[in-house]
Amino acid sequence: MKIFKFLANHKINFLIALVLLFAQANCELTLPGLMSNIVDIGISQGGISSTVPEQIPADQLDDVELFLTKDERDLVEKTFTGADAAGVRTFAGTDAERDELEGPMGEAEMLVYQLNQGIEASQFAESLGMGSSAGTSSEAQEAVRQQMSALLGDTVTMKTINSLVDSGVITRDQLLEGRLELVRELGDTGDSIIQSRAIEFVKDAYREAGVDLNDVQTGYLFSEGLTMLAYALFSALCAILAAYNASKTAAVVARDLRHDLYARVLSFAPAEMEKFSAASLITRATNDIQQIQMVLVMCLRIVLFAPCMGLGAVVRVLSTPTGLEWILVLAIVAIAITIGILMGLTMPKFRIMQKLVDRNNLVAREIVTGIMPIRAFGRQAYEQERYDEANRELTGTYIFTNRCMTMLMPVMMIVMNATTVGIVWFGGQGVDAGTLMVGDLMAYINYVMQVIMSFMILTMISVMLPRADVAAERVQEVLATESSIEDPAPERRVSRERGEGWHGTVAFNDVTFAYPDADEPTLEHVSFTAEPGKTCAIIGSTGCGKSTLVQLIPRLYDVSEGSITLDGVDIREIGLEELRRTIGYVPQKRMLFSGTIESNIKYGDPAMPDDDMVRAAEIAQATEFIDAKPDGYQSPIAQGGSNVSGGQNQRLSIARALAIRPKVLVFDDSFSALDYKTDSVLRAELAERASDAAIIIVAQRIATIMHAEEILVLDDGRIVGRGTHEELLRSCPEYLEIAKSQLSPEELGLAEDGVVDPVPAATQEGGER
Repeated sequence: MKIFKFLANHKINFLIALVLLFAQANCELTLPGLMSNIVDIGISQGGISSTVPEQIPADQLDDVELFLTKDERDLVEKTFTGADAAGVRTFAGTDAERDELEGPMGEAEMLVYQLNQGIEASQFAESLGMGSSAGTSSEAQEAVRQQMSALLGDTVTMKTINSLVDSGVITRDQLLEGRLELVRELGDTGDSIIQSRAIEFVKDAYREAGVDLNDVQTGYLFSEGLTMLAYALFSALCAILAAYNASKTAAVVARDLRHDLYARVLSFAPAEMEKFSAASLITRATNDIQQIQMVLVMCLRIVLFAPCMGLGAVVRVLSTPTGLEWILVLAIVAIAITIGILMGLTMPKFRIMQKLVDRNNLVAREIVTGIMPIRAFGRQAYEQERYDEANRELTGTYIFTNRCMTMLMPVMMIVMNATTVGIVWFGGQGVDAGTLMVGDLMAYINYVMQVIMSFMILTMISVMLPRADVAAERVQEVLATESSIEDPAPERRVSRERGEGWHGTVAFNDVTFAYPDADEPTLEHVSFTAEPGKTCAIIGSTGCGKSTLVQLIPRLYDVSEGSITLDGVDIREIGLEELRRTIGYVPQKRMLFSGTIESNIKYGDPAMPDDDMVRAAEIAQATEFIDAKPDGYQSPIAQGGSNVSGGQNQRLSIARALAIRPKVLVFDDSFSALDYKTDSVLRAELAERASDAAIIIVAQRIATIMHAEEILVLDDGRIVGRGTHEELLRSCPEYLEIAKSQLSPEELGLAEDGVVDPVPAATQEGGER
């Protein structure tokens, strides 16, 4: 799944999570086995876990050896010490030797225990093969039984066997054959029968050896209890460490994703910003990354744990043959079908849900930011209905997915409870038949429940994974989007900051530009040069391409054809950071950042001296209202500059561009909110105190640009006129039309016959009227 790609740089944390969860699962899977031991061994068998006794009277051990092979007897003699003063022998062998003796001694002890209780002579004779050999008639077999009955009596005991062996009537080989024959006759239930009777023999041996059986049982229960406690504590420690590791890793992934996403967005050109709406980018940076973080925690804590637990439990179930495996198979099939249906229903809805969240945020953002015109036009009811419509669609999708989740739990509980009932029902029959021990049945139920719980956990997570996967896809879409404005490669990058520096001559060389997917170019064959110390103005009707033209200078867009040069160097060969430090750009849309007046003016270089900040504010005519504020340059600025007027906002934006002392100043209709007097004084200050910079002004007002050294008239993306104000009045009808719409013929110096008179003095001083 896509969400796991974000863990690619966190392989060590992933490995740590896997190790911790594996250890936790192993501990929890061990606990049912220990519980089974407590029930079967600690309670049912009195704490005696092995058929090889720790201590046994010598005479009883001799009885057991009668039913062992020579090799088995030799091993017994090797592992048990000689008899002490009380006639008791003690086991002194290794665990491996104990395991080797476990089977044969258990079978022998079972026979000795039965003989101590007494066995019918005929049954004993059959077990030895007397009178039951192939080819012997029934009359002959009956005669042998009668002879054995006369020899042994009605009941055979261990004392009888010893006397028969001593007298040579019965050989050790016959006793060994009788032991093997009896084990074969017991069939499938033999292991449990042998174990239970051998344990009873060991109990008798302990009593005769003077061992306190209560101490044995208490010691075993205490030992197993401590072992269970140790496993439980270690499991809890692993769970705590796994949770810490999962939370920390997911938080780091989310932090890095937010950093990478914002870094990617900041590198986007306007073309990429138009592909993703602002509301969508905010949703991806907040809601989507939060979804990823939440699910990553669950993945590293639960999704990895469930398979470890489930597979481990399946192994334990298969290693405990009970004949009930078919119940587990049915439960898994039912769960798999449920998960398949759930995924098929919810996956498409989750994709729709994220788009609806985007739309909901977009509508809400539009309403909040446009509250003034909404109130002005009395459209509150309409906007409320529009938001309610978007909200209803999102709510409906949420309700559908939540209903799927609520249906999941009852289905899973039915499967779990039905499985438990089935195991108890059929397992109880096995306990009654002696083929299954109570502790084993309890452990089996625990293992099966762990398998089902693992699938249930995965099912619950599977409801969240599709949505997180969609969120991961949306975040990855932003991260995978490359900016159309590329920084030049270091080997071909031109830099002059450490040398003679840039002078600021900007030249457009037959520039043509078309927006992505546009049918027609916005600008066609534009050529002009802006030189330091001179002002180049651009004017034209709305939508003719003025803002697009100046946005090409700082490479907010790249030209489609032709080139733009700075001091003769193609700007595509200058590093973006260096290029934009050289250009002071004041965009058409005013934007101040939350902080103070000082932080906004120093935005281009927070370390700049205060003198540069004050100088920029003076040129921008901002000192008047700044000094009037009680806190001066430390006065707070709200987000977007909402606590200052439009003219103050515009002057601070101009001061911000001037403060970095750029070599090229670009004003994109940046004087529109200024009154004529402030406009005139500001331009005069620019001409005097920023005379080393090339100034490019986009404006709608003739008064703002009429004193520029060169004025370009744009119409439908082409330059239709260029020259001074007076020259354009004579030669460019488009310019004359714009001028006449703003100024009177007298202010323009137009005679009644259309001849251009010298421009009035008042107009020359700034166009005030």
